[in-house]
Amino acid sequence: MFLSVFDVFKIGIGPSSSHTMGPMSAAGRFLDLILSNDWPRPAGAEVAALKVSLHGSLAYTGVGHGTDRAVIIGLTGQTPDKVDPDRMEEIVAEVQSKGEVCPPGHSAYRFQPAGDLVLDKKTPLAGHANGMRFSAFDRQGRLLLTTVYYSIGGGFVVTDIELAAMQKAKKAESHAVKVPYPFASAKQMLAMAASSGLTIAQMKRANEEVTMSRQALDEGLDKLWSAMSGCIDRGLRVEGELPGGLKVKRRARKIHDKLQEEWRSNRQNPLLANDWLSVYAMAVNEENAAGGRVVTAPTNGAAGVVPATIRYYLHFHPDADQDGVRDYLLTAAAVGGIIKHNASISGAEVGCQGEVGSAAAMAAAGLAAVMGGSPEQIENAAEIALEHHLGMTCDPVAGLVQVPCIERNALGAVKAVTAASLAIKGDGSHFVPLDACIETMRQTGNDMSEKYKETSLGGLAVNVVEC
Repeated sequence: MFLSVFDVFKIGIGPSSSHTMGPMSAAGRFLDLILSNDWPRPAGAEVAALKVSLHGSLAYTGVGHGTDRAVIIGLTGQTPDKVDPDRMEEIVAEVQSKGEVCPPGHSAYRFQPAGDLVLDKKTPLAGHANGMRFSAFDRQGRLLLTTVYYSIGGGFVVTDIELAAMQKAKKAESHAVKVPYPFASAKQMLAMAASSGLTIAQMKRANEEVTMSRQALDEGLDKLWSAMSGCIDRGLRVEGELPGGLKVKRRARKIHDKLQEEWRSNRQNPLLANDWLSVYAMAVNEENAAGGRVVTAPTNGAAGVVPATIRYYLHFHPDADQDGVRDYLLTAAAVGGIIKHNASISGAEVGCQGEVGSAAAMAAAGLAAVMGGSPEQIENAAEIALEHHLGMTCDPVAGLVQVPCIERNALGAVKAVTAASLAIKGDGSHFVPLDACIETMRQTGNDMSEKYKETSLGGLAVNVVEC
């Protein structure tokens, strides 16, 4: 099993990897399919109009997560990693005004969002809670092509056929890549580390270098951290109210200014490290909620935990350096890949335990690695962090990635650092294996009511509104 670090961490836009980045990417895939010869095109038929329906969680919380906007932008040919966040509203307004999309390399297609983009809450698609159906028609309204896509978390998008094949084969998307250390579980990872004498980061690096040079890998890792760090910095600069109607105000800048004042005055603060962790994570998730540039880690809703703990590492550890950041990201990606392969990182599948819980496990593993932890201590750190998120629901108020998501990332970062510290102080032996914890998360997610899996039909999403 091989899932690249650049699959786990992807540069994109907020507010949601599954509800924003995934649908935008699905739109791009459908446009590519139209131009291809991979479908039975009737002789002389030309695509003239497009329609899209959103199902399941995408229908229930799509507006709050910007799914409708993401589909429109994706149908203009924009991609999550390249679209200018400052131009997105302009792009949507232009499509709404003209009633058509004009993606590069295509003729113009009729697409009037008010009628051609449907949030279908009554018809769930069988494969996954985040389902989409894209359809193309000729000028006479005859259906030429229709494809179902699923956004399965972390920005990953698959067709219904691909999803069925994945489920049957029980392999990740990149299963065709042959790597020297193909661990699919934490148990296999530890066994390979013991037999090879390598760290988890070194094994992950060896796997990545099958498809790219060492220089390209390092440049890619540095680009990821640059994007994460830039997101923290933007979040610490900007003030104001977040979009969506809840009137939630950004708090990261004011908290940061107070911490800076304490730092300069040498005032004693026993919670200093926790306060910095929290403000870094909140800065990222406020940016995400505003639709800014973020990195899936492993999702947008949980994007603040990993960057916060890396910035904490650089801030509080005197021996921290760029090589350490690279090892952190490689180790975190190794754990994230195992979780995704054996359970899920999607809130729509398993609740927030799969998002912030997975992020905390990844962050704890990465931090334990750069603190000099053994593979066993790293695995222990990940297990501690994940175990104490088990059962966590995904119940965003008004379908927005704001309440409780922003603060939840702050607490996830604190748990990650605590887990790493506890693990490092032990010898790596522990009662609950990481694999058992991951399987427990999967089972818990299967048993969890749909009300608590990113539909905003239960929990805080209904009780806060009622109050």
